[in-house]
Amino acid sequence: MDTDDEFRIELPHRELLDQILDKWSLSVLNELCERPCRFNELRRAVPQVTQKSLTATLRRLERNGVIEREVVSTRPVAVRYRITPLGKTLRPPVDVLLAWASENMPAIARAREAFDAQAGSD
Repeated sequence: MDTDDEFRIELPHRELLDQILDKWSLSVLNELCERPCRFNELRRAVPQVTQKSLTATLRRLERNGVIEREVVSTRPVAVRYRITPLGKTLRPPVDVLLAWASENMPAIARAREAFDAQAGSD
């Protein structure tokens, strides 16, 4: 196998990973792993996200079958989001990536410092 092929991610996989592992998706999924939430609960839990970005994130996750949207018949009508069984299967691989990041942050920080020092001297 060519070493370039080891890290090649084909289009359908790349698109999916872009949609479920982006900045807001991970934050939303983290909240929904704990409990179902209404839209405004998610906004409060992830205060940096805009309403527009949260709406787009929830739609992408729902489209990919990772979360589900439930209309609750209350007055006024409410919508609650919850993680699906498929969505729960994301937790182990995401935990592995987070563990890798934690373990390697010192080396990454050193690499960044070296790069920035070299870039500053150019």
